[in-house]
Amino acid sequence: MRLPALSLSIALAALSAGPLSAHDYKAGPLKIDHPWSRATPGGAKVAAGYLSVTNTGTSPDRLTGASVTAAGRTELHSMSSEGGVMRMAPLPDGLEIAPGATVKLAPSGNHLMFLDLKQPFKKGERVAGTLTFEKAGTVPVEFVVEGLAAKGPDKGHDHAH
Repeated sequence: MRLPALSLSIALAALSAGPLSAHDYKAGPLKIDHPWSRATPGGAKVAAGYLSVTNTGTSPDRLTGASVTAAGRTELHSMSSEGGVMRMAPLPDGLEIAPGATVKLAPSGNHLMFLDLKQPFKKGERVAGTLTFEKAGTVPVEFVVEGLAAKGPDKGHDHAH
């Protein structure tokens, strides 16, 4: 009897650890690295999402949209500096990921804007979402929520695969 109980325990531990350690994703020739967001103060209605997408294929693809369960809607935005003033603008045509290229969504640059938040983002949480690509289709991902002032994903997370 002890062997089946031990096997069940190991299987349950493996299943529960899978989603917690997986933080890189693959969709055809696209490699999606470290989706993350920042914690939000209580009452905030917006947050941003960041990640990198590398196209290892021979034809371009395009990030055309995204969604997260914790927001009413998500838009793809760019940031630019004009006369010392940061300006944000939507990218209605999405972002092309050329063959061999890596596109980074990062603070003060291109990013996902999560609008109409249903709840605050808290450090350490994972927010379920999807990325939509023109060719690769819809890819489920999780955004790890970092601290309020984070400049990038915490290198302490287990990102090994």
